[in-house]
Amino acid sequence: MNVRKCIYSLFLFISLFITTGHAQTVWNVEDTPYNNHWQKQDMSISYISPARIMWTSDPSGKSVKSPEALLKPFSGQVAVNTGEVCLLSTKNSKTASILLDFGKEYQGGIQIAAAIREKQTPIRVRVRLGESVTEAMSDVDNSTATNEHAIRDFIAYVPWLGTVEIGESGFRFARIDLIDEDVDLPLVAVRTVFKYRDIPYLGSFKSDNERLNQIWHTGAYTVHLNMQNYLWDGIKRDRLVWLGDLHPEVMTVNSVFGNQDVVKKSLDFGREDTPLPGWMNGMCSYSLWWIIIHRDFYNYQGDYAYLKEQHTYLRDLLKQVIKNTDGNKENLQGATRFLDWPTSENPEVIHAGLQALTILSLEAGSEMAVWLKDQELEKLCNEAVSRLKKYTPKHKNNKQAASLMGLAGILSDKETQKVVLKDGADGFSTFYGYYMLESLAKAGKYEEAMQIISDYWGGMLDLGATTFWEDLTYSDLQKSSRIDEFTPEGKYDIHADGGAYCYVGLRHSLCHGWASGPTAWLSQYVLGIYPLEPGFKKVGIRPHLGNLKWVEGTFPTPYGIIKVKHQKLEDGTIKTEIDAPDGVQVIR
Repeated sequence: MNVRKCIYSLFLFISLFITTGHAQTVWNVEDTPYNNHWQKQDMSISYISPARIMWTSDPSGKSVKSPEALLKPFSGQVAVNTGEVCLLSTKNSKTASILLDFGKEYQGGIQIAAAIREKQTPIRVRVRLGESVTEAMSDVDNSTATNEHAIRDFIAYVPWLGTVEIGESGFRFARIDLIDEDVDLPLVAVRTVFKYRDIPYLGSFKSDNERLNQIWHTGAYTVHLNMQNYLWDGIKRDRLVWLGDLHPEVMTVNSVFGNQDVVKKSLDFGREDTPLPGWMNGMCSYSLWWIIIHRDFYNYQGDYAYLKEQHTYLRDLLKQVIKNTDGNKENLQGATRFLDWPTSENPEVIHAGLQALTILSLEAGSEMAVWLKDQELEKLCNEAVSRLKKYTPKHKNNKQAASLMGLAGILSDKETQKVVLKDGADGFSTFYGYYMLESLAKAGKYEEAMQIISDYWGGMLDLGATTFWEDLTYSDLQKSSRIDEFTPEGKYDIHADGGAYCYVGLRHSLCHGWASGPTAWLSQYVLGIYPLEPGFKKVGIRPHLGNLKWVEGTFPTPYGIIKVKHQKLEDGTIKTEIDAPDGVQVIR
């Protein structure tokens, strides 16, 4: 009977194939009426074993046995004859817990593989993920730790003789608690399910200063983790497309990964999500940043077809910006007036910064109008810039405002560097620190900028960071414990005790793409590589080594990779070797 059924089913299938001629169509998702619900995602998955056992709830080994077994490689397949395992047991204890360190920050979830055990029912565990040791050991109920944007504290069921993959967040540490009573849970493996874009690091930076090398790579890795379905700001919290925050990230993508569709996808999301007369993310400044990003993206990638797609929205947005300027000073209203969080309570500073940012965006608009052959728009932008430059607001000795004003040309380089260099890295922020560095480069203060990069961003590395943070108060570095260790009694915990505004305590993101500015800055000003014409048809190579003896690296362009090596000679001059692809004219 079963054989007859199989033959009959096969006959029906063959008949369907003969009568329709479209047997493949039945199984092709692209041709189904539901294809609008499918999205192709260019993501890869790797499985990462723990680097070390940080802590167990029972050092005696009665309720947590052989935890080191979790450090062994795991094939991904459980078997009935598994060898040594880590055993969590609540038969003689109320709880059995273990804290794992995966060595550096990842974006993804957790895989738990369980060996064979006496009872076949699933067992409950509690999983807590953390960007720091403190966060992984914390509760969402009685601390600043949250489950917002990504669930990092949850209950899961582990199968009998099986594997389960659960959760998605940004983390380095994972705590596993066995919460069912009077049970044994033999664990074969607990691994990070690392979700990422498998793309090459086309850009590179290497010098005789290993600290700067590590900072460059950490900034690149921070953005790489945030290159998910869209270009996010953070992988634990703020898994969102913030158009202002996107600018340092896009500059890092340009410098490290080259032309990536996730940039266009994110910029288009901001445009489609903000019909005019709206302001992106509810902030007028973030629409200004969208304009600047498009100018810079075209300069680096030279995709004219993509630029033309923006023409209508870009023109109408620029006219909206111009319409909202009052006399000789900006008056952008109808949305939140925002630079960054440290300046958010100072209206005068915000006003000064927005004045400068409006000028910068209109100058970018004028450049793009030339490329788009829109003479009317070019004229409107230039006239508005001339009006705005007649007015110089007070920067109040604020580094964010002064740096933007210096870049916009309404504050002298001498005055800009005076404000930005005061007290060194103190007063820097991870987001606007990039523009402070840019203003120092404009003033010719390259050596001073590199020292601040080493002090400020390097200070995060000194505390165990493997990605750069949403915020850092420089004075906190000297009094704080490391994020990859348990905080000693009475010691300042920079993750739990720090933070402000939307990033209080453990809600603070320790992987934030807007903090990657030094990566783009070092490639542009120390390697000295930057486009002189859109798409790198013409490239300038002018290195600034400061105290470095040598530096070498690569830079991706639409024509291929540029390779450079600079060496400082005994007389202080720099010997440069350049290998540029065909189609690129080098100007030195």
